[in-house]
Amino acid sequence: MSGRTFLDTNVLVYLFSSDEPGKQSRALSAVEELVRRGDAVISTQVMQELYAVLTRKLGLEADAAARCVESIAGLPVVESDGTFVLDAIRLAGAARLSIWDALVVAAAQRADCTTLLTEDLNAGQRFGGVVVRDPFE
Repeated sequence: MSGRTFLDTNVLVYLFSSDEPGKQSRALSAVEELVRRGDAVISTQVMQELYAVLTRKLGLEADAAARCVESIAGLPVVESDGTFVLDAIRLAGAARLSIWDALVVAAAQRADCTTLLTEDLNAGQRFGGVVVRDPFE
């Protein structure tokens, strides 16, 4: 991977869940390398979704989930505003994405990322200059 990489929520969840040790190990390796190089990017949406998944699906206590989110909060964060949401809505229609996936793609584009690390979209799929990569394939 070269250039900035946007980290989707599903990749980050594996850092804090031992349910799938193979995926946890691969996610940890990928994220550690990106952080070491200074190439990892997230968004406010990813932070919110991570907290929700950790508390609702994984059953972490609120304080523990908050510490997990705090551990990634130092990465560059793409923030949402009205223009950003409208851009994502247009992308959702044009690319036939859910609004949630479109917000992730739009955040990757806004941050000038070359790669979007996710298991939710098709590996190799392109959105302008952003290429989807599944770290678990």
